[in-house]
Amino acid sequence: MVYEIATLDIKEGSEAAFEAGVKEAAPFFQKSRGCRGLSLQRSVESPSRYYLVVTWDTVEDHMVHFRNSPEFQEWRRLASPHFANPPSVEHTSVVGTFF
Repeated sequence: MVYEIATLDIKEGSEAAFEAGVKEAAPFFQKSRGCRGLSLQRSVESPSRYYLVVTWDTVEDHMVHFRNSPEFQEWRRLASPHFANPPSVEHTSVVGTFF
């Protein structure tokens, strides 16, 4: 299991529209190979910054299968008009859970 963590800076004033776009795009993630979950988190300190956290079976499910799919194009169509700059994306894995 890997987690895609995308840092998304959204144009000021577009936050509600962006959140609606992510909600609309959720089914495209849900039907994608290896996608196990999706959450959207909003920064408390920087309200125009969001973190999209997607759980994938493998990095390849994200970077190869999803990125080359029509579902990715739909995600970008819905979300990218609200981006203030290109997203930053990295992958993580859990190394420990302590409580």
